[in-house]
Amino acid sequence: MKEKAFSASMLLLVLALILAACSSGTKNRDSNLNGNGVSAEDSGSNAASTGDKVTIKMMHLWPDSSNSAQNKLVNQIIGEYEQAHPNVNIETEVLDNEPYKNKIKVLSASNSLPDVGFTWAAGFLEPYVKGEMFASLDDLLQGELKDKFVAGTTEAYAFEGKTYALPVELNIVPVYYNKEIFAKYNLQPPQSYEELKSIIKTLNDNRITPIALGSKDAWTGSFWYMYLADRIGGPDVQDRAVASSNFSDPSLIAAAREAQELVNSNAFVKGFNGLSNDEAKLEFMNETAAMYAMGTWEVPNYTTRADIPQEFKDKIGFFKFPTIEGGKGNIDDWVGGVGVGLFVAENSKVKEDAKKFVSFFVQRWGELSVTEAGIIPGTKVDTTSVNLPLMFTDVLNELNNASKVILYLDVQMKPVAAEEHYNLIQALLGNAITPEEFAAKQEAALKKGK
Repeated sequence: MKEKAFSASMLLLVLALILAACSSGTKNRDSNLNGNGVSAEDSGSNAASTGDKVTIKMMHLWPDSSNSAQNKLVNQIIGEYEQAHPNVNIETEVLDNEPYKNKIKVLSASNSLPDVGFTWAAGFLEPYVKGEMFASLDDLLQGELKDKFVAGTTEAYAFEGKTYALPVELNIVPVYYNKEIFAKYNLQPPQSYEELKSIIKTLNDNRITPIALGSKDAWTGSFWYMYLADRIGGPDVQDRAVASSNFSDPSLIAAAREAQELVNSNAFVKGFNGLSNDEAKLEFMNETAAMYAMGTWEVPNYTTRADIPQEFKDKIGFFKFPTIEGGKGNIDDWVGGVGVGLFVAENSKVKEDAKKFVSFFVQRWGELSVTEAGIIPGTKVDTTSVNLPLMFTDVLNELNNASKVILYLDVQMKPVAAEEHYNLIQALLGNAITPEEFAAKQEAALKKGK
């Protein structure tokens, strides 16, 4: 999560470089010529259909040394595609996360992006879209990829009604719970928010920490705020607030008020605002806290990790954040977000061939990523065709039936507003500001537009 947002200065620099390149290059027909003197408008044809040799250049961020499972999977998919398309050659360049980001910035400034590459959503994506660097992929979404993706995932890569990348990774935030602790006090996973509050009271009465939370890493506290905002105001209220830079909707203030009521009811581990997520996680793993809301990247800890005792794994379940009486949210709305997604360069000489490869890649990745790499894809997974631990299967079924995945607020926001969101979440949960002040300050940060 810490990697979700660029610094404001870096983002502005990238945008300046891209727009400069766009104004001095892409609007001039001569600078639209590729190395063979063919204009970009004429060079994106589907060469594969003619049998001509095609080379697609791809950059990804999973070196074998640090991400062997993903690296192996990428190579497998490329091999399958090349075998099925003998005239196509996929050339790859592989870099670690930060070097990858830096190189993409440099390449974009000179209009020399790879034909296919990976991008992050929202704030990271925006300058590339404004610089006309990424191709729209709506034709794929309206064609062979129609209804293939989990609801709400492709929107994270959309601007002004067009989609510029396709998700390959996805996480949502369940509330994990210790079934043994719940059984000891005759508790069941809550169906309503009032039941959740009753569970918190019962656990406190028995001197059990209800919820592990480490909001020194403020994005963890934002999960709780986001669920409250959704369950009170509905699935679109936060998206609208960020898009309009208006945080005055009464449900957003009500969610802030409810978050403070959770704090005042001793819902969270003592000293939570000074604990890191890793420290809070230990409270749950050591069974001193009964619940823990965190992304599904934690699922391997409760299913497949060999160094964690099976006895502990068997104790862990998860539940959906419950609905609030009178609220507009749906029990099948999930806070979460996509990881990286695949883009096609707008100025690619083989744009249509690159799109065909991207379509194949996301579909094949969706079929293999959970079993081969332990990664939940952005596409829907047929759980009847894969052999997985029960919790993985349950999570995937929930995603297949999701009404919406609501993108993390800090990812939706530009860097300055996201950083202020972290500060405000900590202040809110620390009772240092009122709910009204929280909303007003967040709106002010959004209006800065950085």
